[in-house]
Amino acid sequence: MYCPFCRNPDSRVVDSRIADDGSAIRRRRQCPECGRRFTTVETTSLTVIKRSGVGEPFSRSKVINGVRKACQGRPVTEDDLAMLAQEVEEAIRGSGAAEIEAHEVGLAILEPLQRLDEVAYLRFASVYQAFESLEDFEAAISLLRHEAESKGRDGKNPKKSPLQAPS
Repeated sequence: MYCPFCRNPDSRVVDSRIADDGSAIRRRRQCPECGRRFTTVETTSLTVIKRSGVGEPFSRSKVINGVRKACQGRPVTEDDLAMLAQEVEEAIRGSGAAEIEAHEVGLAILEPLQRLDEVAYLRFASVYQAFESLEDFEAAISLLRHEAESKGRDGKNPKKSPLQAPS
C-alpha cells in the first residue's frame, strides 16, 4: 500500500475496524517515512459472470437501475430500492462465492421485490423470466394469489393482496 502523501511503498496498520455491516474492513495506516496517517477500506471482490462469459464487478447501482424500471409509477421510494439492493448483495455474498452468474443475481432480486411490490415483481419477472404468453402471467398471478392466501390463513399477513379477488 503506497502512502498517498509521499508514495512510500510501506505503511503500518494502526487500527482496524469492521465497517458496512461487516462487509468491509476499515484500516488506519501510518507511513513510517512521513509519519502521516491515512485510511483504507478493504472489501471482498464479487464478480458477476454475464451470459457472454465476461466478468464484471457486482454493482448495487445496476440492481437499483434494473428494478427501478419495474417500479415506475409504483409507490416505491429510492430508500426502498437501496434496501432491496443491499438485501440482494447480502444474499449473494452470503453464498460465499467470489463469482456468480448474472442469472443468480436476477433470482436473488425476485424474492425481495415480490415482498416490496407485487406489480413491480410481475413486471420484472415477465422480462427476466421471458414470459411469452398470457398463460405465463396467469401462472405467476395464481402463484402470488396462492401465497397471499396462505399467509392470510396463517395470520402472518392479514392484509389483503391487491391481486386477490374482492370478497
